[in-house]
Amino acid sequence: MRTLVLDIGNTAVKAGSFDGPLLREMVAGLTPASVRELVLRWQPLHVIVASVAEAAVLAVEELQDIVPGQVLGFSPGTTPVPLRNTYATPHTLGADRLAAAVGAAGLRPGQDTLIIDAGTALKFDLVTADGTYHGGSIAPGLAMRLQALHTFTGRLPLLELPAPDATISLLGDSTTGSLLSGVVNGTVAEITGLVARYQQQYPGIGVLLTGGDAAFLAARLPARIFVVPELVLLGLNRILVYHVDK
Repeated sequence: MRTLVLDIGNTAVKAGSFDGPLLREMVAGLTPASVRELVLRWQPLHVIVASVAEAAVLAVEELQDIVPGQVLGFSPGTTPVPLRNTYATPHTLGADRLAAAVGAAGLRPGQDTLIIDAGTALKFDLVTADGTYHGGSIAPGLAMRLQALHTFTGRLPLLELPAPDATISLLGDSTTGSLLSGVVNGTVAEITGLVARYQQQYPGIGVLLTGGDAAFLAARLPARIFVVPELVLLGLNRILVYHVDK
């Protein structure tokens, strides 16, 4: 069964073409016009659209006339998923968070798993071995931290992250170096500390890292944290297949 997954994030639109559970192709940086062209080229039988930017409803309406099967607008508060969701306010839960949790549960069935999504925001989410999503935490991402330091001060410059293999010194000997040290090393310490706390409560827990800054952070984090760039897409496809089968 050919399916198409659309993930409309705060800063990018990503798409994945699946043949059953197998991800065949992944594309990022799409525009609304290119999404339609992609659907016509890939010709999926079913499509799922998830958005954290309130654009899912519009995308679903635009695609219904060119997709032969279902076009599902994913809503964490109402769409059935193959997980037990104990989040107290599911209608406020980000689609990307729940989709990543479903993807993690599919990759690691019957195992406690911590998902770290390092994107616009830095999100931690827990799925336990019994297939339950519990929620987690949300904090500013790397770019947001750099932006905040520039916006809420008088003289600090606005910086962009360096290349993933750049060395970030602990002791910044310039304003630029100090900003990068505080943001990058501080975020790494935050992640490392929170992972350690989860490991205390859930011995043997696995940790998956995804999101736009995953590659940048991966080299600075313990080797036992595994990078899965396509985790949200895998979860969305699993939700779509689950919905179609039901």
